[in-house]
Amino acid sequence: MPDTKRDIISRLQKDILLWEGFKPPQTDNADTFGLGPIEAAFPNGVFPVGALHELVCPTSEQAAATSGFIAGILGTLMKQDGACLWIGSSRKLFPSSLSVFNIEPDRIIFVDLKRERDVLWVTEEALKCEGLTAVIAELQDINIAQSRRLQLAVESSKVTGFILRTDLYKAKTSTCVARWRISPIPSETEDDLPGVGFPRWEVELLKVRNGNPGVWRMEWAGKNFVSLDEKVIAHETLERRAV
Repeated sequence: MPDTKRDIISRLQKDILLWEGFKPPQTDNADTFGLGPIEAAFPNGVFPVGALHELVCPTSEQAAATSGFIAGILGTLMKQDGACLWIGSSRKLFPSSLSVFNIEPDRIIFVDLKRERDVLWVTEEALKCEGLTAVIAELQDINIAQSRRLQLAVESSKVTGFILRTDLYKAKTSTCVARWRISPIPSETEDDLPGVGFPRWEVELLKVRNGNPGVWRMEWAGKNFVSLDEKVIAHETLERRAV
């Protein structure tokens, strides 16, 4: 009987993770986003799609860094000819810059609105549309009831949602599967040449349901994400071998 109870609990845990957007690991690694140690922080080591993510970005620098980081994720999400909606009332993103992250700008539909409540309404309706791959919404604030409605929408449609919350002082509890904070860190050029290197971020996973929060340093290396922490370890290993 104890074994039977454990089996039932195990099946229920797996079912709950699936409902929350956490897929079981795939042997062909087809669903990986190249986030390395960050993906390992999620249940089953899989980035949750068909779920709602919240990204806290109260400053303009963090907002810009967050947009770039999301664009890198969208490059993988939209590989299968999907479309995306980017909704907000004060957009700063330059569409052509998305090509740096392997995204054709014309595959993202920008919806610019004047009122916050209109942004929220359009976001909910967009998340109900099964034909979309992802929805990004820039919102100052969202309460638990509003986030629950958005979560119910993604559970039905399997669309991945990203909420960019721009007012840190109004941050409240939400039903989002993960809460992130992305901050820019200085880039480095090759061989000390002048110019600007690849974008780099400090990625904080502040909250993740049934996972392990943490902080990582990441870089966009032209075509994919690279963990700077793993890069440093590899470099130090090579140096020790050389000695």
